[in-house]
Amino acid sequence: MQIETAKRIPLAQILAKLNLYPAKQTENESWYLSPFRSEKSASFHVHNHKNLWFDFGEGKGGDTISLVQAILQLLGQDDSVSAALQWLDNSIDSTIEYSPPLAREQEEQPPALTLKSVSPIKNIALKHYTEQRGIPLTVAEKFLKQVSFVNQNTGKTIFALGLQNEDEGYEIRNSFFKGCIGKKNISFIRGIDNKPPKGINVFEGMFDYLSVITQRNGKLLKSDTIILNSLSCMKLIKPYVKSYGYKFGYSWLDNDLAGKKATPQLIDIFKQENIAFCPMNSLYKPYKDVNAAHMAKLEL
Repeated sequence: MQIETAKRIPLAQILAKLNLYPAKQTENESWYLSPFRSEKSASFHVHNHKNLWFDFGEGKGGDTISLVQAILQLLGQDDSVSAALQWLDNSIDSTIEYSPPLAREQEEQPPALTLKSVSPIKNIALKHYTEQRGIPLTVAEKFLKQVSFVNQNTGKTIFALGLQNEDEGYEIRNSFFKGCIGKKNISFIRGIDNKPPKGINVFEGMFDYLSVITQRNGKLLKSDTIILNSLSCMKLIKPYVKSYGYKFGYSWLDNDLAGKKATPQLIDIFKQENIAFCPMNSLYKPYKDVNAAHMAKLEL
């Protein structure tokens, strides 16, 4: 299959081959549960006319070929362009072509989100959402803010919980939406150890970290903490662990396939700094992540 032919195949057709169908859909856009991880709120966006995708959880997007490459990489297979074309040739009826009304861009950009305000958490729906995730408001408000933003495509104002990252952007969550305002990056939280901390914790998501803090009755961890906000940010942690004198690296990554595939990368980063790798996964098995285990314990 030729590259241009592959790019004309509707993304919806590829996703259907993976048994993925829109959770929400309009004429211009579709929202799917991400093919790259387990989630309850659809954060995988498809622009129907441009035939481009963007995964808010991963912070990346592209065309049909880049989607297949990402899937092949997740499966641990050859993810070259030629391998992606071969997969499409074997899996998709290439006689069905897509003819966009406008010239396509190289990579999908997330819907334009404009920050409107940042304030303490007051919205009733957001308070309820923290409770649904097993996080008391007294804990959530120590780390999260109420963020309101405008979707420029729809003109609607949306409220979400926001965790500030190291680029002064906000990782945002509510019951229906997961994304980022501003540049995507990690979030760094200092521990309570007055001396130079011996350890560094690495969490995948904000609710994993908040679950541990909740279990400690709101008390901070002694060691410093990095919240990745997305596995795609793993490479960004290097400056935060380099030459800090950490002796131990505590990994709180998910127990799913994506978490297992990311673990060797984290081990390698720690190894370069002579940091002993300490996996914490046994504490929340057989659940997918720390928050899922926490919610199960609370029977939520």
